[in-house]
Amino acid sequence: MARPAVITDEMECLAKKIVKEAHTARELRAGLSILIPKTCDITYSETAELLGISVPTVVRIHRDISNQAAGNATPKGSWGGRRRQTLSIDEEAQFLAEWVENAEQGGVLIVPPIHAALERRLGRAVALSTVYRMLARHGWRKVEPDTCHPKQNIEAQEEFKKNSQRHWYKPPSKMY
Repeated sequence: MARPAVITDEMECLAKKIVKEAHTARELRAGLSILIPKTCDITYSETAELLGISVPTVVRIHRDISNQAAGNATPKGSWGGRRRQTLSIDEEAQFLAEWVENAEQGGVLIVPPIHAALERRLGRAVALSTVYRMLARHGWRKVEPDTCHPKQNIEAQEEFKKNSQRHWYKPPSKMY
């Protein structure tokens, strides 16, 4: 059998206040997730289905409102962030600083040496995409090749255009 919702009178008063002062749908759902089970005597799963949210969200809302009703400060949620980061943003910037010198001097940077250095620093293997994402995070981008060769000679090209034969001779085909 599903777990019934345990709701105290303090929680109910706080939920009524939340519903009355709600400015967003999220706030309204938070208040209703307390009031509906209290008045209808239904479970978390039935409440979640009725409000169109998941059961863990209903439980999380109940926990937060219970903490508020008890006078406990609600801790900052652990939502978002970089949970699987290999280095912090500052450490990444510090790691990339040595490669910046090469880039500023016009050197061509290729990812495999950066990848190898990152693996040495971390002491374990990482995917190549990790390096590409790190470079993107710090504003690095793939430089596209120029539309023309850097050592091209425009004068020689113009000279060739002027002095070359316009139409090349094509011998007539033999007909038998």
